[in-house]
Amino acid sequence: MGPLSPTRTMRLWGPRSLGVALGVFMTIGFALQLWGGPFQRRLPGLQLRQSWASTPGPAVPSCPPRQRLVFLKTHKSGSSSVLSLLHRYGDRHGLRFALPARYQFGYPKLFQASWVKGYRPQGGGTQSPFHILCHHMRFNLKEVLQVMPSDSFFFSIVRDPAALARSAFSYYKSTSSAFRKSPSLAAFLDNPRAFYQPGARGDHYARNLLWFDFGLPFPPEMRTKRGNPHPPRDPNPPQLPSGVGLRAHTLDPNALFHPVPTVADGHSQTSSSASLDLRSSSFIQWNLAWLDSVFDLVLVAEYFDESLVLLADALCWSLDDVVGFMHNAQAGGGQGGSAVGDGGLTAEDRQLSARARAWNNLDWALYVHFNRSLWARIKQYGQSRLDSAVAELRARREALAKHCLVGGEALDPKYITDRRFRPFQFGSGKVLGYVLQSGLSLQDQEECERLATPELQYKDKLDAKQFPPTVSVPLKTSRLPSP
Repeated sequence: MGPLSPTRTMRLWGPRSLGVALGVFMTIGFALQLWGGPFQRRLPGLQLRQSWASTPGPAVPSCPPRQRLVFLKTHKSGSSSVLSLLHRYGDRHGLRFALPARYQFGYPKLFQASWVKGYRPQGGGTQSPFHILCHHMRFNLKEVLQVMPSDSFFFSIVRDPAALARSAFSYYKSTSSAFRKSPSLAAFLDNPRAFYQPGARGDHYARNLLWFDFGLPFPPEMRTKRGNPHPPRDPNPPQLPSGVGLRAHTLDPNALFHPVPTVADGHSQTSSSASLDLRSSSFIQWNLAWLDSVFDLVLVAEYFDESLVLLADALCWSLDDVVGFMHNAQAGGGQGGSAVGDGGLTAEDRQLSARARAWNNLDWALYVHFNRSLWARIKQYGQSRLDSAVAELRARREALAKHCLVGGEALDPKYITDRRFRPFQFGSGKVLGYVLQSGLSLQDQEECERLATPELQYKDKLDAKQFPPTVSVPLKTSRLPSP
């Protein structure tokens, strides 16, 4: 993914359409023609705010902020924390969200535009435009473009499959039949096929969850007769838009699956031990190339703060717009925040990580690819400039936590008596939340509430704001589905 390539000109070609041509290109040396606009621009630097008390108003960037956003909210990757900042930004600026009827867009089915509350098909009457699409879905570009303009800023987040597997096993143990049958994650990864049945209820959580969330097709050896995640190809795929520039880009189909260094904060990493044949490797490269054409930026959970700085830069937002608290984090777990590396783990844990990455080989390919692209973007941004911005972001977060929160940190849900701030509890781990300080000014109270409100309650708040009930009724958050 080019570090600063906002144009997505292959968007209307889904990966399934690309798959039709795969065999042809394999016979001519795997040369891949990528469509992409040549336009590139360097966004100006962030204007950093200082302490909470001394800043009378938001910093004003010198470029117009991007406010048409599509965020693919992936599972167990720190995406709830990103969703929180999108909720706050849109709420503060009066933007209109494309909301699901409940809390997800028909997941695990592929996204459909008709699932957006208040959506009217073209020709079905006037409707106010949507600014932000950001709740859980399985990505389906064709349908997303029925709701959001093609020049929206598309972004998402990925996480090391080893860390994701640990979190998913704890969170979805009662949901995934594979996890439910296994006594532990170690036992599952020691012999996953003894527990995992492709297409079984909830088992998309047990293997290549990121790949699934991105809506990508699975290679033939992973497809199922029942519950096939790869629907029939569209016999009449949409055509590329007019006025599109051509950019040639050749991919090495073997690159991800041989031991190669991955730049990550100056350290080398070795790619997964998972080995795929040439056909599967080329299949993966095709799908990664398609994602590069669609997504402007993919954040990396292990470099969460660095990713937020780049996001603010790309959106021309102030740093305050991306400062927030972690959400949907489990006690003793957390989401993101530590770089990939097994140096501090026991031999047993290192083996577990290796097995998780091998089992989730498609997710590992995604992760390696977008980790590389993130660090290429950091190189262009400037390491010293980034370090300064990250330090400021963390200082701002700490100041906000001390100002807003009892204890200055996330708390066990047993201490959270206000249902507005009590996160939905799901899985075997406790999901942490926040308690606000007393005695805040009205202005600070409002902002601290935005920062501390969990995703499901905030969605209810936005829903009531966009679709005011005819009769005033309290929001129901006692029985909420899995996020």
